[in-house]
Amino acid sequence: MVEGQRDGEEIPEQVTSEIFTAANVVSFVRLCLVPVYLWLLLSGFNLAATLVFAAAAASDFIDGQLARRTHTVSKLGQILDPAVDRILMITGVLGVFLVGRIPLWVIVVVVLRDAYLLIGGGWLLSRYRIRVPVVYPGKFATTFLFIGFAGLLLNAPLIPGLGWCDISWLPGFNGEAVSWGIWFIYAGLILSLGVTIYYTVAAARALAAELRHRKEAASESSSAHGDA
Repeated sequence: MVEGQRDGEEIPEQVTSEIFTAANVVSFVRLCLVPVYLWLLLSGFNLAATLVFAAAAASDFIDGQLARRTHTVSKLGQILDPAVDRILMITGVLGVFLVGRIPLWVIVVVVLRDAYLLIGGGWLLSRYRIRVPVVYPGKFATTFLFIGFAGLLLNAPLIPGLGWCDISWLPGFNGEAVSWGIWFIYAGLILSLGVTIYYTVAAARALAAELRHRKEAASESSSAHGDA
């Protein structure tokens, strides 16, 4: 999701139409690291895959700060940066699932949540020119998930499970040893679901305001034609 005003309202940062900005180059490099990560992981190079994934995830902070500090926030960057985050998130959880280190329900939650944000955000932007603002808790949730995926990729050190249940699809809560990264995954999932609720409420309010604005504009236009 990207910056959140209706077109025509004043925004704190000027947005350019430039494509080849330093921040966009960083985002593009992050995107190119995705297939490299998958190839390394599926080829059995756990440490190398972890390092590549960590580099792509950690550089998420760089592109945004670079754009703001150099005053080169661009329309492409507003779309590319969160899109790369979503792609990296989905491929990250998919890779960990393919090597058998995370249960299926986690990947279902992550993919459905990201698909919901991408499709919903795209529909609001294309039809109503509404952008829902990114909030810092969302960034924290993404960071927790990225750290968790990196821990599961590295798969060391393993720590004992809590032994609260015998359910195989709840790693960490059963008695089997598990990577420390699973606890960052749980924290990230809880926070990301909370942020998704916030985005949904914010989008609903922005949509209601936009529809009300259009209705008032149409009413004023009809009145003007009637007077004429």
